[in-house]
Amino acid sequence: MTCACQINGYYGVMNWVRSSVALCLVLLFSMATLSAQEQSPTVEHRYARIYLDNPGQMAAVDSSLVIAQQKLERLLRDTMNYRPDLYVVGDAERFDQLIGGKFPDWGAAAAIPTRGRIVIKSPDRFVIQKSLSELVAHEYSHLALADRLGIREAPRWLDEGIAMYVAAEWGWSQNLAMSKAAIFRQFITLSDIDRVNRFTAGKAEVAYAQSYLAVKYFVDQYGLDALTILLDDIASGKRLDSALMRSTGSNLDAFEIEYHEYLTQRYNLTSFLMDTFWLWIFLAFVVVIGGFMKYRRRRQYYKKWEEQERLESTDFQYGKGRAEEVDPDEDDEPWRR
Repeated sequence: MTCACQINGYYGVMNWVRSSVALCLVLLFSMATLSAQEQSPTVEHRYARIYLDNPGQMAAVDSSLVIAQQKLERLLRDTMNYRPDLYVVGDAERFDQLIGGKFPDWGAAAAIPTRGRIVIKSPDRFVIQKSLSELVAHEYSHLALADRLGIREAPRWLDEGIAMYVAAEWGWSQNLAMSKAAIFRQFITLSDIDRVNRFTAGKAEVAYAQSYLAVKYFVDQYGLDALTILLDDIASGKRLDSALMRSTGSNLDAFEIEYHEYLTQRYNLTSFLMDTFWLWIFLAFVVVIGGFMKYRRRRQYYKKWEEQERLESTDFQYGKGRAEEVDPDEDDEPWRR
């Protein structure tokens, strides 16, 4: 009985210890999460409160914010008098903590309007196809548009298109993706782009490219005044059809028809062949340069080899180095004696 009481007392103490350790771990995890989210800002910038794991990235972040601010003031017709929190992090776990939700594997950055927060994976720690400047401008544009619209939300194609337009995210890769989409009839409707976070990486690239082209087409075709009308109507709570009708004279379906005509005229088999033609030209150039460099290294090696052979004689002589003098009186045939 005594032993039983002692054993029960021991287990009671151990359970209390385990509970205390578990509570401490929970508190430490909570403090770490809070610290990751609310640490002191690295830099108080005029356009954002910036948190950097790598302070050496400040110049790129500053330049991108200044350029994006100038473009957005012109594009959105807004004073842009707000300052979000901007994080550039080099740790995947901290990135997940800061965004506080699920994120596509191909995603490199996130803008969270409800928190006034931008979180970016640092390009020097992650394999990312975009530069830090592009990522900063892109995500900053999302928050700027959200601030412009207040409690209303822009359709995803407009949101992503403006962000890409400001960040100047267009190049050969997007051209090729659009040409392939045209050939295989893989264009995405503007309303379907709302589900871009569920897309594969390849489909998402097409969705982002189409968003950029939709905004570019809108601005080129109807001008910045029409964009202002569109944004004002969305901010006031009007339906997208009504906002497009007032700004372009077409509802969403009609606007999409003319937009798709623009896409099919610009992207087709010819554009695909031209894009791949320049790719093959580039690859051929790389092969030629590589072959020339290999030939040059080989020639240098052979030349060095010949020089070594010249300096190091290979004409070996067995015996003395010069002919011995012969005594004429000496019998040269001793066996005859």
